[in-house]
Amino acid sequence: MEGRGGGGVCVIPGAIPGITLPAPLPLRRFHNNGAVPVPVPVPVPVPVPPAPPRGGGGRRCPQVRARGRAVGGGRGPCPVLGARCPLGAESCAMAGARWALLALSVAAAAGVSSAGERLHVCKESEYHYEYTACDSAGSRWRVAVPHTPGLCTGLPDPVRGTECSFSCRAGEFLDMKAQRCRPCAEGTYSLGTGVRFDEWDEVPHGFASVATSLDSDDGFGDAVENCTGSTWVPLGDYVASNTDECTATLMYAVNLKQSGTVSFEYIYPDSSIVFEFFVQNDQCQATVEESRWMRTTEKGWEFHSVELSRGNNVLFWRTTAFSVWSKVPKPVLVRNIGITGVAFTSECFPCKPGTFAAAAGSSSCQPCPADTSSGKGATSCQPCDPDSYAEPGSASCKPRPPCTDKDFFYTHTACDEHGETQLMFKWAEPKVCSEELPQAAKLPPSGGRTRCPPCNPGFAAANGSACQPCPLGSYSNGSGCLSCPAGTEPVLGLEYKWWNVLPPNMETTVLSGINFEYKGIAGWEVAGDYIYTAAGASDNDFMILTLVVPGFSPPSPVLEDAESKEVARITFVFEMVCTVNCELYFMVGINSHTNTPVETWTGPRGKQSYTYVVEKNATMSFTWAFQRTPYHEEGRRYTSDVAKLYSINVTNVLGGVASFCRRCAPESSGSCAPCPPGNVMDHGSGTCRPCPPGTYLRGHPSDGLPACHPCGPGTYSNQLRSLCFNNCSAALPLRGRLLRYEFPAMAAAAALATGPAFTPRGRRYRHHFRVSLCGPQGRKAAACTDNVTEARLRVVTGYVCQATLVPPDRPHHQGPISSQPISLGDRILGVTTSSSLDGITSPPELFPPGHPDLPDIIFFYRSNDVTQPCGSGRATAIRLRCDPLRPGPGTLSVPSKCPEGTCDGCTFHFLWVTGEGCPRCSSSHYRPIVSACLGGVQRTTYVWREPRLCRGGRSLPPQTVRPCRSADFWLKVGISAGTGAAALLAALAAYFWKKNQKLEYKYSKLVMNAAAKESELPAPDTCAIMEGEDAEDDLVFATKKSLFGKIKSLTSKTSSGGSAMEL
Repeated sequence: MEGRGGGGVCVIPGAIPGITLPAPLPLRRFHNNGAVPVPVPVPVPVPVPPAPPRGGGGRRCPQVRARGRAVGGGRGPCPVLGARCPLGAESCAMAGARWALLALSVAAAAGVSSAGERLHVCKESEYHYEYTACDSAGSRWRVAVPHTPGLCTGLPDPVRGTECSFSCRAGEFLDMKAQRCRPCAEGTYSLGTGVRFDEWDEVPHGFASVATSLDSDDGFGDAVENCTGSTWVPLGDYVASNTDECTATLMYAVNLKQSGTVSFEYIYPDSSIVFEFFVQNDQCQATVEESRWMRTTEKGWEFHSVELSRGNNVLFWRTTAFSVWSKVPKPVLVRNIGITGVAFTSECFPCKPGTFAAAAGSSSCQPCPADTSSGKGATSCQPCDPDSYAEPGSASCKPRPPCTDKDFFYTHTACDEHGETQLMFKWAEPKVCSEELPQAAKLPPSGGRTRCPPCNPGFAAANGSACQPCPLGSYSNGSGCLSCPAGTEPVLGLEYKWWNVLPPNMETTVLSGINFEYKGIAGWEVAGDYIYTAAGASDNDFMILTLVVPGFSPPSPVLEDAESKEVARITFVFEMVCTVNCELYFMVGINSHTNTPVETWTGPRGKQSYTYVVEKNATMSFTWAFQRTPYHEEGRRYTSDVAKLYSINVTNVLGGVASFCRRCAPESSGSCAPCPPGNVMDHGSGTCRPCPPGTYLRGHPSDGLPACHPCGPGTYSNQLRSLCFNNCSAALPLRGRLLRYEFPAMAAAAALATGPAFTPRGRRYRHHFRVSLCGPQGRKAAACTDNVTEARLRVVTGYVCQATLVPPDRPHHQGPISSQPISLGDRILGVTTSSSLDGITSPPELFPPGHPDLPDIIFFYRSNDVTQPCGSGRATAIRLRCDPLRPGPGTLSVPSKCPEGTCDGCTFHFLWVTGEGCPRCSSSHYRPIVSACLGGVQRTTYVWREPRLCRGGRSLPPQTVRPCRSADFWLKVGISAGTGAAALLAALAAYFWKKNQKLEYKYSKLVMNAAAKESELPAPDTCAIMEGEDAEDDLVFATKKSLFGKIKSLTSKTSSGGSAMEL
């Protein structure tokens, strides 16, 4: 769009170059609220003229028609939607008036020349009155326009018409001849200054439905082939939106002569679809922003109204589904679109079939009640014959089918004074079958009596009366009320497991699956052991059961930083018996403002339980809605398909009842007081005791008492013992040594976007993850948002979260659209090197192997959101791997086998490779290198072991120097020592040689003496010492002295020799 001056042109949606638009034809009668007559649409190509000169105003004049009903007047003379007014709006209006008068003159002249004779004077039945376009002064002329140009002449002269701001009241129309307002006749109605669209057998003329891909640059580009069928679909009484990922826009353009309003009714049940309504002027400027984003509806149709300004207004209803999962969302439904401010209506309109207007001057028609019908323009409804029936608002009656066993149901009466109940059979309402037809089923007899079941826990019956809640301070198992013993208090809640009557805080109804109106009949019936769905009016009706809880009273206050924000929980046991594609919805409402579907079950389901954790203390409503089939067919074919609720248990209900008592901390007044934060009740002594360090408080729904539970490995408890956390550090033993980790940088959230994926329609999307490993005192830095609409901005925080990113579809979205945020890790379970913890497994084969000497550190998390496939909540395992070559945040990745981050939809796996994941360096991470001794000095240098798998911590020790001896010195010492040893060995050798000589001599003498004894006489006792012999030698030899003794003898001998010499 160019500037607002003369060259500004706003392309009205639907007026796209190259498409076929209605071409101008001769004028004909058409009641369009006094506007310039709208020609009959004939598809012909219309070229788009060049831009008007600057200063001309360059507006497009919208053309509007409403299938013969009241339409906005004064839309200007532009004959086609998209035609430009080159001289501005006022000049365009004057040109239109001249064009109309010129057309009449030409038509009359053509009639004269072609007939060859003068034509007869036009009769009043051969023409009608129209108003010219308003001029700048706000005035106009009333002109007569023939129904068929060229058949007559002599039309009445133009006269000045009413002021452009003139209007009639609702229930009146403008008599163009008298130019006065007159009341509508019976069987007709008018909106006065309005237009209404309440018939949607087809898209009314004047509306445009455009489907575009979300990947297009703007909301009105050429439709992508995959989205050509994704438009708004008319379905009789309403129009339904698309349910896929395309963007569908329903548009209507109208020119108002005065300020007015647009109103409509809508059903918006599913937040997976984004529904917006907004208004633009002819310069493509939004005029209404505060109510752009619609809110989801809870109970049937809701009314919405927006003020409109005078002039051109383009209305937009736009929907886009942001669900990329297999579940198909529920469509948005719109009906009864009404617009006021179109100045006047020139006639009243008959009531549509199935409605009537009994009085004159009606502004609307009333629907016919049940078993009656009416045709078009009816003043009353006609009753059906006894053998036929009709639903409310029917145009005709239908024959009653024969009754079958699917048309009645059974229920139980309330207990009487004898403690008995009756089995009753009733016809399903509304009863449309006939018992009189052949082969029709009969209603079984009622009245069978059985013993009443006991009262529900916390209730008791006194003197045969109905079950009543036990008084405060008492409890009951259903048979009688008992006071809680001293030092105990009742555990308040609501538990329903016997269904003889519907509890007073529950209500049931039926929502029509056709027009989504509430029918005022019961959708669920009690059956003693369970409560089950009734037959309803048709198989696609919704059977609604709602339980309202005023609030909750937890046994101890829920702290803001608690690991679990659990205030209470609801657990119910159910069963689904289905032969077709039935669905059971469980929805939760808070303070009656929202009603959000929490879980859905499809098809037959065995008896099972489901638990929902309540995290907000407010008035809560829990709703069960059962639909046998989404397809409408005549009659009831699948009434044997039912949903059964066996029991419902809600804990910590404010003002509830108790089935047992628990120990409490008594006060001096005798009442009980909750334990202070960080304390737990000691069942033995009835006193509060603090939880030890390393534990945290965790409640359990069975007894309502919190207990101290140990924190997981590598985590610590806070001061209030409300949660466990990791302070971005760890100490892990490995092969006889203790590795210490510190990673404060990992507390900041890191982002990861998976590769692009495509839905069956071809929409591109990505999964976006935010991860924050740790945080002081349990701080969670990961946040995922839903920024689809400003009114529905929602932020989910946790250690790990996920959102779905889709390309932007509107200019005001600067970045990708983030939707469907979910938490994947609300609490940390532990930090360890083991692959399994608390039922969560992180298979090492999902990622490439790491270093064999340093295992990955694995962080385990679990979310608080319990879903149908993930009964324990979603879980996350993050492997932190050391890589010193990747400083900073490093790289976050998902398994190649599971590109969505999860292989089963419940457990998510990540690998985070970064230098921050390395342990702190210690003495085991380096080794010494000792140099040679050079110049009497030896140096020792320390180096890191390769590969270096640590960071920070202990630094390398400095180089050390110490004195040493060189090799020359030790060579000299060696030579000297060797020489001394050689001399010693030589001396010893000489000594022993000499000794050996003496021994040989003595031995030879002994041999000689022995030989002499054999041949001579005995020798004398003594013999002389021969020359050179020594007496001590014989003595030494004879006594065999030791070496020490020999030395001593030698010394004595020397001393004796010296003395002798002195003598």
